[in-house]
Amino acid sequence: MQVRLLDLGTVPYLESQTIYHAVAHAMDDATPNTIALVSPDRPYICIGYHQELDKEIDLEYCRSQRIPVLRREVGGGAVYLDDGQLFVQFIFHRENLPRQVEEMYKLLIGPLVETYRTLGIEARHRPLNDILVGERKIGGTGIAAIGQATVVVGSLMFDFDSDTMARALKVSSEKMRDKIYQTLRDYMTTMKRELGRRPSRERVRSILVGKLREALEAELEPGRLTYKERKTLEALNGRFLSPRWLQLKGGPPRRGILIRCGVRVVEAEHKAPGGLIRVTARVREDTIEDLTLSGDFTFHPEHLLEGLELSLRGRRVDADELTDAIDAFYRARGVQSPGVSPRDLSAAVLRLRDAPAP
Repeated sequence: MQVRLLDLGTVPYLESQTIYHAVAHAMDDATPNTIALVSPDRPYICIGYHQELDKEIDLEYCRSQRIPVLRREVGGGAVYLDDGQLFVQFIFHRENLPRQVEEMYKLLIGPLVETYRTLGIEARHRPLNDILVGERKIGGTGIAAIGQATVVVGSLMFDFDSDTMARALKVSSEKMRDKIYQTLRDYMTTMKRELGRRPSRERVRSILVGKLREALEAELEPGRLTYKERKTLEALNGRFLSPRWLQLKGGPPRRGILIRCGVRVVEAEHKAPGGLIRVTARVREDTIEDLTLSGDFTFHPEHLLEGLELSLRGRRVDADELTDAIDAFYRARGVQSPGVSPRDLSAAVLRLRDAPAP
């Protein structure tokens, strides 16, 4: 199998997205399977193909910080990208990759995992498309069909700015933002965090190229963009900056943020006779890891609300388990909440399951 390597180093932030799109859109039968390695020259936010810009991103904050926003043709959620990441972009003919998505991810994520392990980081592939160190995510991947190509994009994480990521997202409350920030800190990691330093890009690149050769059983031939690809790139640069492209209408706003497979921060509401109950939580699989209750209902004694929140950590998002736990807390502490019963609170928490998935 012929594989061209576009090792382009640091490129304009816009082209860190449009290069792989250009190769895919320009692909014909003569185009070699291609791997692009790039890093952006400045930070930016990139939203998924199906997302609605105004509903996902705090545009006022991004403007104030001069952080540009792009839309890609690959699905998934909004991500903060900068030179702390080395993007690994596969643009392959469909017939040259496994038919099953699971097998495709296994083939292409494997070299990234092995690169980390060679650096001394105990990474592993968690299907479908995450790379973990212990329980922390150190990389994820996305897939799309663009033109004649299958495109898989991922990255190697030297460092990550959790503060800016959490701040740039448009959220319904500051409690939600706080949960996102803390969950990013708890469930994401980087080479710098694991090793205490950032290894050189050249060393990481050299290891990665070797691992890609082994996994694909192919030589990676250094190359450059063709004339057709460069012309396609110019056209895509204009489209990706156009208001029409950025303002494409997506689906309903998401009330959850996926941190890694199985872990999300989500917010839900329930209207009880005694007032609105809002729940902001971090849920791992089907278990509550952290939870905050707020709203305009009465809870007496007020200081016990934090105790109720703590008592629900480790509980499954299950009607019977939640109602029993909340009812037991009420009886043991003598709690009063006019118009809000343990069943109402349980219903509010259960809505976490129904909030649109990231």
